[in-house]
Amino acid sequence: MTAQIAIRRLEPEAPPSREDAPAALRAVEPETSRDIPRRCAAEALEERIAARSARLCVVGMGYVGLPLGLTFAEAGFNVTGVDVDHAKVESLGRGRSHVTDVADDELAAQLAAGRLNPTADWEVLWGADVVMICVPTPLRKTRDPDLTHVVAATEEVARRLRGGELVVLESTTYPGTTEEVLLPKLEESGLEVGRDFFLAFSPERVDPGNPRFKTRNIPKVVGGVTPTCTRLGALLYRQAVERVVPVSCTRVAEMVKLLENTFRAVNIGLVNEMAMMCSHMGIDVWEVIAAAATKPFGFMPFYPGPGLGGHCIPIDPAYLQWKARLDGFEPQFIQLAQKINGEMPQFVARRAMELLNDAGKPLKGSRVHLLGVTYKRDISDLRESPALEIAALLAERGAELTYSDPYVPSFTVGGRELRAQEPDPGILAGRDLVIVVTDHSCFDYPAIVAAAPLVFDTRNAAAAVAGGNLHTL
Repeated sequence: MTAQIAIRRLEPEAPPSREDAPAALRAVEPETSRDIPRRCAAEALEERIAARSARLCVVGMGYVGLPLGLTFAEAGFNVTGVDVDHAKVESLGRGRSHVTDVADDELAAQLAAGRLNPTADWEVLWGADVVMICVPTPLRKTRDPDLTHVVAATEEVARRLRGGELVVLESTTYPGTTEEVLLPKLEESGLEVGRDFFLAFSPERVDPGNPRFKTRNIPKVVGGVTPTCTRLGALLYRQAVERVVPVSCTRVAEMVKLLENTFRAVNIGLVNEMAMMCSHMGIDVWEVIAAAATKPFGFMPFYPGPGLGGHCIPIDPAYLQWKARLDGFEPQFIQLAQKINGEMPQFVARRAMELLNDAGKPLKGSRVHLLGVTYKRDISDLRESPALEIAALLAERGAELTYSDPYVPSFTVGGRELRAQEPDPGILAGRDLVIVVTDHSCFDYPAIVAAAPLVFDTRNAAAAVAGGNLHTL
């Protein structure tokens, strides 16, 4: 499982003056320091961004930060990536990428050119003109936002804020975070936003495993605390991204991201409920969707599945729901979609038990093989994967589990470590039930259906395969 970035918390201290910085960094770009007239800060930074001589620092080198930093390095910027995971930093320094969408040779090329430099040393922030914060924003067990990493990263930036910098938050969060959480901490330095430093929000739009859309060609929304902040943020992204969409303020930019993923969550919830309804009525939901998708207007196909996974769709609507409730508004669609989507792993486990019962076998003691355990096809990301809950439910009911996934060598279920196996016909033939949980493109679905005595396909991956032993969601 890919480890999440954990930003190290330090004891609060007064923000250092420029004289407290390392000597080598005190000399860096004096034209953007507070030693010059404050009115010049925006103009100086604008010139450096346009010339691509501004020094960028990306905080958090994960699924968002690494592709972002690489994109700006490829555009000609000097980029430093900060991460407190020393093992990750060392691996990146050797040209080894842990992110599916970043190839080792792409990373190695920018390392060799000296334009991308991973480090675990926060002191590099002293020399930065632009700081982009790309750290995790998970949920607490109570389903409210956990901004621990964002707060900690902001504190590190505030300690080294010298004047003239642009700070951009990319981490998904609730509307108001940039101005309510980041801004007060940065202004503790005594500097004024919009004049001495600049602050904006630009929501990440990463789609792991998508070969068509990358950071460079995905439109970038950006909103600043002041018009000058927005202008500088938009100018920055235009240097590396094909299309930039400025909006009026940070709250709008923050809401944009939540609307995008809530839209998906609600529509997936609708089609998941439709799948459960069709199963009850004996109707093929996949045929229904395919026929409905022929309508050239007023319909957009969404597809059911074993549950939601990843960081965005399962989590982002909860951020919006939490903030709305805080403001006295009850978002009913979000709550209902979360309930339906959250029930899908249990629905899959129940259907697996029913299919085995129909074959004259109890779930307890049956040999069940999972095909794919990541949250989506052709990536290595296990975050919030429905396969984890499905595996746990089946194990609790006494199933003997095995699995295949070329991207996940091992994972733990109920305290027991499972190791991936090749989906060879001989192995599958010895299983009572094979469940397609993640539809990796490398799986040979005709061979799987031919070998396994019983197949439950939750993704419709084997749609073109005929077989009386094949059942869909």
